[in-house]
Amino acid sequence: MSQENKLNSPIQYLKGVGPKRSKILKNFGIETIEDLFYYFPRRYEDRTNFVSISQLKEKEYQTIKGEVFIKGERKSWRRRGFSIFQLMVRDKTGKISAVWFNQPYLKKLFKNGQSVIFYGRIERYEGALQINSPEFEILDEKDKEEESLNLGRMVPVYSLSEGISQRYFRKLIKHTLDDFISKIQEPLPYDIRKRQDLLNLAQSIINIHFPEDKAIQQKAYQRLAFEEFFFYSIPVALRKLNTKQKQGIAHKIDEIFLTQFIQSLNFRLTSAQERVLAEIKKDMQSPQPMHRLLQGDVGSGKTVVAVISAIIASSGGWQVAFMVPTEILANQHYENIQKQIKRLSKKINLALLTSSLEDKDKQKLYREIREGKIDLVIGTHALIQEELKFKKLGLVVIDEQHKFGVSQRALLPKKGTNPDVLIMTATPIPRTLSMTIYGDLDISVIDQLPPGRVPVETQVFPEERIPEVHDFIKEKIKEGRQAYIVYPIIEESDFLELKAAQKMYDELRKGTFKDFRLGMVHGRLSRQKQDKTMMDFKNGKLDILVATTVLEVGIDVANASVLVIEHAERFGLAQLHQLRGRIGRGQYQSYCILIANPQSPDAISRINAISSMSDGFQIAEEDLKIRGPGEFFGQRQHGLSELKIANPITQLNILQKAREEAMKLIEQDRNLSSRTNLVIREKLNKTFPEFQDLMLVG
Repeated sequence: MSQENKLNSPIQYLKGVGPKRSKILKNFGIETIEDLFYYFPRRYEDRTNFVSISQLKEKEYQTIKGEVFIKGERKSWRRRGFSIFQLMVRDKTGKISAVWFNQPYLKKLFKNGQSVIFYGRIERYEGALQINSPEFEILDEKDKEEESLNLGRMVPVYSLSEGISQRYFRKLIKHTLDDFISKIQEPLPYDIRKRQDLLNLAQSIINIHFPEDKAIQQKAYQRLAFEEFFFYSIPVALRKLNTKQKQGIAHKIDEIFLTQFIQSLNFRLTSAQERVLAEIKKDMQSPQPMHRLLQGDVGSGKTVVAVISAIIASSGGWQVAFMVPTEILANQHYENIQKQIKRLSKKINLALLTSSLEDKDKQKLYREIREGKIDLVIGTHALIQEELKFKKLGLVVIDEQHKFGVSQRALLPKKGTNPDVLIMTATPIPRTLSMTIYGDLDISVIDQLPPGRVPVETQVFPEERIPEVHDFIKEKIKEGRQAYIVYPIIEESDFLELKAAQKMYDELRKGTFKDFRLGMVHGRLSRQKQDKTMMDFKNGKLDILVATTVLEVGIDVANASVLVIEHAERFGLAQLHQLRGRIGRGQYQSYCILIANPQSPDAISRINAISSMSDGFQIAEEDLKIRGPGEFFGQRQHGLSELKIANPITQLNILQKAREEAMKLIEQDRNLSSRTNLVIREKLNKTFPEFQDLMLVG
């Protein structure tokens, strides 16, 4: 068995694992020995010197070591079937109570006289110190190996669940490192490690799990972060090189015709739109294919810039494909663009292609596109169907690109010969993250809202003030406005104490808002049903729309001036900002009301940020700080989930160095075929399988 194969051995066969534990470990993404090496600690505890109980500080997260001396369980008098488990812990300086809610199994774990370590937020309750639902470890101080791993050192703490304890996991990592670390292959060439002053991989993995001190842990962290950025940057460098080497379309711009269109609009372009348009025109006139990301906050006017780009292409005899994530958005774009182009002196044939189109109409449209009779087609995923062929595709526009997978985004440009590509997003992306994900794209930013937009007023209310909020909604509806009410889940759950959209819709329709017209949209409804309800709301047939987050990519309803988000602390910051973008689209003062009871530090940070900030890019930076890069788009954004330890916002200098080294490597060895680069190629194929073909081009 080769060294590589040994590291790919299933975790199940390691001593002390077996089938049952391997199933739990699989939930963490750990299936092989190598996966175990790369399952990094989420934090460390300095157990060389514990905080004594008498020195604990309220409202801070701290680690204590003590002895259990009283334990007990009681039922909650407020909620039926709800239990509270409490125990007292003491050290030489004082005592503190630890409390867990509805976890009765814990009473079997703890015994009086046990040595324990607790980590959690220190509170004061009825005059005494308390730590709620702390992370804990029960120590066996007779076990010398266990003591050496868990006491008197910097101790790693991992993200684990019930069934795998910290102590067991540390021991598993330690034994596996002892047995297999010598088998690991070093993927970074020696000259790169020397130039960048990096530890080798084996040293780094040992010291990220069991660091001797803070300094060596930081060196290990920097090395592993560099490696992640480096491997992320190679496909980016390859894509950029591929684009540079391709022969694209040098569009000829009819400036008179373009000026005629811009002057026919019932608004003036902002200076930010004009700047971005100049960048796009320069790209489209170049013989290399355009690959540009257009970022702009909700309502900043990205679509009209895309339409002007489409007119440049179609007036020169090229076809344009405009892909959006939902049918309702496709319909909205179709209607708006139809109005904008009907006054033009040159006719532009516009079409709408969605999956709900009748088959005979779809086949007719396919034929017209294939014959070049359609200049601009707006559609959903239906645009990437294999049987759809273009006669002369010159520009691809992809709206809300993160709603599509990497492979889906790649399919549409393949329907032409190196067409220009304009990708749009209303999710503002911090510069640091843009460099990481979109390093192969040129980036344009519309950082200015059209004049006359009335800023949305954002307020936070506790749940007990909901009746006031409902009265406010009624008042606004009587003035002729409309409102959204958003819930985090569709149906009630035994595990989550959250209000659900379905139940609240029924209650509000029959109770508080019985004299008003209500509709509901959520992800389990058919696309046709969602679209019909949203169109009814847009056309003023409904006063209130009850919804879940499907509203994020919604429609423009200028008359909607109130948005209420219940359990707002359960939503991500970017989500809250996107939802808030549904209002403030008309001339009326709009109100975003957050019903929230944030408890965790992250939830408090999110609510504070959304209520005090309105700039999408500022919010995005804050969101990245709170969530970290791997979660910024969720796991669907392939590649970001590969950044297990690297953080673009705090390690921009490492990211830049890794990108420079990746670009240099690709320029020297385009196909990574030299003997020293074969390890890189193998790792790249394994980590980013969809990019294998990039190395074989050219």
